[in-house]
Amino acid sequence: MDSPDDLKLLSRDQLPELTREVRDEIVRVCSQGGLHLASSLGATDLVVALHYVLNSPRDRILFDVGHQAYAHKILTGRRRQMPTIKKEGGLSGFTKVSESPHDAITVGHASTSLANALGMALARDAQGQDHKVVAVIGDGSLTGGMALAALNTIGDMNRKMLIVLNDNEMSISENVGAMNKFMRGLQVQKWFQEGEGAGKKAVEAVSKPLANFMSRAKSSTRHFFDPASVNPFAAMGLRYVGPVDGHNVQELVWLLERLLDLDGPTILHVVTRKGKGLSYAEADPIYWHGPAKFDPETGEFKPSDAYSWSAAFGDAVTELAAHDPRTFVITPAMREGSGLVGYSKAHPHRYLDVGIAEEVAVTTAAGMALQGLRPIVAIYSSFLQRAYDQVLHDVAIENLNVTFAIDRAGIVGADGATHNGVFDLSFLRSIPGLHIGLPRDAAELRAMLKYAQEHPGPFAVRYPRGNTERVPEGTWPDIAWGAWERLKAGDDVVILAGGKALDYALKAAAGLDGVGVVNARFVKPLDEKMLRELAGTARALVTVEDNTVVGGFGSAVLETLNALKLNVPVRVLGIPDEFQEHATVESVHARAGIDAQAIRTVLAELGVDVPLGV
Repeated sequence: MDSPDDLKLLSRDQLPELTREVRDEIVRVCSQGGLHLASSLGATDLVVALHYVLNSPRDRILFDVGHQAYAHKILTGRRRQMPTIKKEGGLSGFTKVSESPHDAITVGHASTSLANALGMALARDAQGQDHKVVAVIGDGSLTGGMALAALNTIGDMNRKMLIVLNDNEMSISENVGAMNKFMRGLQVQKWFQEGEGAGKKAVEAVSKPLANFMSRAKSSTRHFFDPASVNPFAAMGLRYVGPVDGHNVQELVWLLERLLDLDGPTILHVVTRKGKGLSYAEADPIYWHGPAKFDPETGEFKPSDAYSWSAAFGDAVTELAAHDPRTFVITPAMREGSGLVGYSKAHPHRYLDVGIAEEVAVTTAAGMALQGLRPIVAIYSSFLQRAYDQVLHDVAIENLNVTFAIDRAGIVGADGATHNGVFDLSFLRSIPGLHIGLPRDAAELRAMLKYAQEHPGPFAVRYPRGNTERVPEGTWPDIAWGAWERLKAGDDVVILAGGKALDYALKAAAGLDGVGVVNARFVKPLDEKMLRELAGTARALVTVEDNTVVGGFGSAVLETLNALKLNVPVRVLGIPDEFQEHATVESVHARAGIDAQAIRTVLAELGVDVPLGV
């Protein structure tokens, strides 16, 4: 299979065998670790059926998020490149327009496919074209407000398109919310169980074979209905078909052939199982969403004893909540990723997962703060981008007591441009009254979280993806907010860095006389007192940050020096003003010019005696 055209040479009877082979290839590739296994296995039958019926790339297939698109990559000419996925110079872990003409959209964040699909359908009609537009969206992504708003507009515009709802009851964690409860409750409703006759009549006018198929499908999958009074999709103006078995590839082909010719927007509700075909992945789809390296035959893997920043945060807030009843933690569908499994069990009544709805997470926290609680929003940096207005409008204007625990800040590596958290310092620093801290280790993380919970106003505590040193329970250092820390003496050239960049600064300065290093752990407010001292004694300053150079920490230092009318040369090192492609974190940092060697090169340019070859 080197293209969808090859797929069409097969008979329908051969499709089940093909899906097994594709699954085997997905398992083989994913066994090397760090790839999206369970979601891709669950969508394999559906992807094969779509490509068998459609003519990609002329017909447009949009995958929401892209976690489930590995079968799509295999069938569209990238089979031999699959071992390179998420590696430097290799395939993206998601769909990417610049990677293949078969990738309709570039994604990584959830809930964007429906609005994109509507735009493509409108453009198609405006240009007098007749190709198909199909969006594949999971029930987890359907919790996002953007997806629901798009459905409302799709129903109003009434353009020909197919939405395949891939329902596996999961996003990365278990799904939450009213929409999830609606999906789960369909098959137990009396009207639903008795609706076969009404449903059959509703489609007989379009296709008698389609009606007969729905009748047959009821007993083996889950059925078909169309009562607008209780079906929110029908109420929005969308034709609804399903639920149907998402693992019967031949029946999916039969159904798709008929639904794709119907006018107006149609939703096909397909029920799948995340991890399908791999017993251990089906048993624990949360772990096997993106597992570490494992034996594909047995599922055995080597447990890691590393202590992640996410785990450090989870342990800290679990302790904080035990001592402060005002603490309430909110996450947008990232319980596992944000290290909150333990917290959710220890404090279930002060924990909220809002689903893939970052804006809701932030504004819900604002409501809590207005009523006297001290909410903490645990969120990835790249996901916080989706809630910028809520941080500014709903939290900061009234100086509310909300803490943002920003995980995956800085370069994240293999997930690439859609997930790199290199903009938060810039967009948060522009918000009046918002405090920003960059802990160097788990102890400082705890100190900053505790301070934020005890003092008024909004706070952001930013930490990277990766591991840190474990600290004993009950560790709560006392750190004055806004105070920097000298870690290495030296007044000739001084390096200012915080968070992940501080490690590089210390390595670069090791053994170099006259080169100082400051733990610039607070970006807002900056330590103006120390900055005055440094500007008065140092020949030059070097700022280093794991954030874009546009409007970040280095910009803050320059702005402050200007306001204080202090004149000292400053070299600003950070992520260049361009999107960074996937590679290891270390490789991207070296390419961006912020690793230890890059810093040493700058020190040499400033006249520091740097030994050759070091």
